[in-house]
Amino acid sequence: MTAAPSQWQQRIAGEWHGRPSLFDADGTWRGYEDIRRSSVFADGVTTYYMDGGLEGGGPLAGRFRLGAPFAFGVVDSDADRIYTGPDFYGTGQPYGTFVDAHYYGPGWQVDLNTWNQVLGDDTQVYSSMLYQGPAVVGCFNGVYRRGVDGDTLAAHLAAETRNGPVPFILPTKQAGVYSGRCELWGADQKLVGPVDVELALTPVDLLRTRLSVTWTGALRRAFTVDWRRDGFRSFYEGPGAWGNAIAFGRANYSTVHCTDVVKLTGREFMLDATPGMGAGTVLAVAYRVYEGATLAGVVHGSLTWSAA
Repeated sequence: MTAAPSQWQQRIAGEWHGRPSLFDADGTWRGYEDIRRSSVFADGVTTYYMDGGLEGGGPLAGRFRLGAPFAFGVVDSDADRIYTGPDFYGTGQPYGTFVDAHYYGPGWQVDLNTWNQVLGDDTQVYSSMLYQGPAVVGCFNGVYRRGVDGDTLAAHLAAETRNGPVPFILPTKQAGVYSGRCELWGADQKLVGPVDVELALTPVDLLRTRLSVTWTGALRRAFTVDWRRDGFRSFYEGPGAWGNAIAFGRANYSTVHCTDVVKLTGREFMLDATPGMGAGTVLAVAYRVYEGATLAGVVHGSLTWSAA
């Protein structure tokens, strides 16, 4: 038991409402999960609750429908949060307002990698990649809100219903840039400093975009790639870096190898999903930065689109 909740626990206290979408391993949308989540600190003990049910699901329905609400204990910490079961076992590491969690769910029979990114006071960008061994089974992702009820909650759930299945597609006829101030956290989970991130886009045709990435501040990096989309999959085809990605709805999950020792794995998430990701769209971003196979840091924040 602990005398007071951790900073991360304080950030996620209360009840959160969402309607995340379920996708299969190929990125095909399969259904919605109506969920109420809460993480409760009481008498020195933290317990996580999740209640709701799956709508749709296709061939995944039998695996991911809830037979009863989930609940599991948490050893609360801003270093290693340990999930003690009975419904989930594993651990999560907070990096400021972002947590990277790895755990196993006996009821769903999958290994999970969950990324939760808190924006402001009442918005949480959530995704869980679902694994059978090293193979992807599917993905849940969506936006949760806290402190909403009545008309506000109805509007939020309607937006999640509308936005959830929309695929991640960059603007195809409008040049522009996503830009914003993010934070760099070291592998030791300590804040290093701000990083200004720019993703400059110059469409080439309906399936290809010239993407120029620039990071300045606490971490400096710049490269340009030809970004090519093929359905839910995309490819970063040099000259400054190489890699690929797959989109589960409005969330794009990428692995990019730079031409030195650095590798980036990331999630870019459209908050307001519209075809072509038009003006005003906010992109919540989170990137793991590796030097070889070793985690060097985590960059996360939000970017706003402006047309060139």
